[in-house]
This record gives sequence, structure tokens and C-alpha cells, in this order.
Amino acid sequence: MSEVRPIIGPYGAENQAHIKNKNFLYTKEERQRRDQTPWTLVQGVLAPVQFVVFLVSLALVINYFISGNGENAALFSVVLKTIILYAIMITGSVWEKVVFGKYLFAKPFFWEDVFSILVLFLHSFYLVSLIIPTFSVVDQLSIALAAYLAYLINALQFLIKFRIATVEVKSSANQVSS
Repeated sequence: MSEVRPIIGPYGAENQAHIKNKNFLYTKEERQRRDQTPWTLVQGVLAPVQFVVFLVSLALVINYFISGNGENAALFSVVLKTIILYAIMITGSVWEKVVFGKYLFAKPFFWEDVFSILVLFLHSFYLVSLIIPTFSVVDQLSIALAAYLAYLINALQFLIKFRIATVEVKSSANQVSS
């Protein structure tokens, strides 16, 4: 009889889902849908593109705050980052619908989706600040920095979920081979 060993998951914690065989991020059917939908690839491409645009934009925004130069480049870069965010949110919602049957707030990604709404709000508020004349460039780019902080936290949430999913796949493979 083979022994069931705990799988060490993220941050060295035992993966209790492996031990109890419940509370996995994806059911077998959801994992199958995730692996078969082209929206998984779309998300896999858009996420790193968004992160690169974020890094360039962050550098431009910080440069503006330090030097006072590059105002237009900084302002435009945040608009570009926001457009990519909208694209990833729309395609991510479609992905979530295909995999989990809900456009938003599926149980495995509930808190990530909640925080994504905050990220969307802050980025949208930035766009609104561009058309309201009472906002200075410093105000606008400060809003962008708040949006970027929220984006970083949200990206970290998704990276943790990605790591959990990776551990679960390895765990499933170990169970099959045992």
C-alpha cells in the first residue's frame, strides 16, 4: 500500500488539500476546461505584457516626480497601462466564465476579483482625472501610483494562485503515478 505524503506547497506549508483530497483550486473538470480554452493563452500573454508596460510606466511616472520632465510620456503611459488592464479584465472574465461558469467572483478567485474591482476603479479614476481640469498633473500621477500599488497587490494575489495551481498539478501527477 502506498503512503500518502504531504506535498510542501507555497511558503513551505503542507498542502492540506492534497492530504484531504478536497478544496483544490480547480476540480478535474475545471482544470480540463482551463487547459482547453484559448483564453488561458490570452491571459498568459496579456499578463506579462501588462507587467512590462507597468514597469515602463512606473519608471516614467517616477522620473516625472523626480525631475519634472516627461509629463506627457508619463501621462500617456498610464493610459496605455489602463487600456491593457481593461483588455485583461474583459478576457479574464470570459476565461472565468468558461472555466467556472461565472464572469466574476467564482469561489476560487473571489478575493482576487474583489481586489481587481478596486484596481479597475483606481485606473478609471485616473482616466476621469485627465478630463477634469481641477486635477493637476501631480494629482493625476498620484492617483496612478495608488492604482499601481493596488495592481501590484492584485498581481501578487494571482501569482500566489498560479503557484498553488502549479503545486496542485504536481500533486495530481504524483497521486496518479503512486
